[in-house]
Amino acid sequence: MRTLLRTTGCAVLLFSAVAVAQNYPEKAVTMVAPFPAGGSVDLVARAVAQQMSEIWKQPVIVSNRPGASGVIGVESVVRSAPDGYTLLMGTTALATSAAVYSRLPFDVQRDLAPVSLVVRMTNILVVHPSLPARSVKELLALAKAKPGVLTSASAGVGSSNHLALVLLTMMAKVDINHIPYKGAAPAVTDVIGGHADMTFTPIAAVGSPLKADRIRALASTAATRSTLFPELPTIAESGVPGYDASGWNALLAPKATSRNIVLKVNQTLVDSLRSAKVKEILDTSGAEAVGSTPEEFGRFLQNEIVKWTKVVRAAGIAPQ
Repeated sequence: MRTLLRTTGCAVLLFSAVAVAQNYPEKAVTMVAPFPAGGSVDLVARAVAQQMSEIWKQPVIVSNRPGASGVIGVESVVRSAPDGYTLLMGTTALATSAAVYSRLPFDVQRDLAPVSLVVRMTNILVVHPSLPARSVKELLALAKAKPGVLTSASAGVGSSNHLALVLLTMMAKVDINHIPYKGAAPAVTDVIGGHADMTFTPIAAVGSPLKADRIRALASTAATRSTLFPELPTIAESGVPGYDASGWNALLAPKATSRNIVLKVNQTLVDSLRSAKVKEILDTSGAEAVGSTPEEFGRFLQNEIVKWTKVVRAAGIAPQ
């Protein structure tokens, strides 16, 4: 009888979990973007959120919660109920936060459930037009002639554009001063305004300023050239062989979120990435739609954590 009751109880719980997933979502879903509105993370989040809303017939609301290189936004998701109604649009900062911050209110792999890799993003190195450098080689020559004088803005300590700078200074053996901001958008704004010399930024954040010659692009950070700017060389082919600092966005949920809900979110996201409307938005932003299984993204995240932790430690970035 006890065995029968246990078996019956398990079956009821399994049936309930499946039923919840089938009915999900029954209300608005919040997608947290841990960086300010106007940046690349915000753009990607809003593109997929709109398409997911259309598929689900329920609102998917993007909530910008910037600060501490994404830590504030990530913590808000970790502390949310694991019911599928709060999701995280994570970034490369997830792979670096443990090395950059000595005391985090969460552990990425322990407290978050991977849903899917969303996009890979090729950042580009841009400078203010007044800077006397029209190539990476000229920029590095200037940096060597004036060590510690040039300034590079970023979305914060440990952000992808900060580590792109760290990797460049390590490999090229130059000294460029880092200025952290609360997101990519304000960092770009200050470069346009001439308050910082350069930044590594997603193409989406500088499309209009580039066309208006308010900012100058020198190179892309990926291992291969961008399909949107095929004439723009990579940093690797501009005097720093082997350089590769691609960024990415991914969707995650609180760790205890049921497997059935994670899979439903995953399928909806992957379907959204196939939408012509979403592809058009991502293409213009320089983001490459990916999509993956939760397991594939989990392995990718682990590899990224190993890679960037080595960079952070080799650069001697002190935990904040």
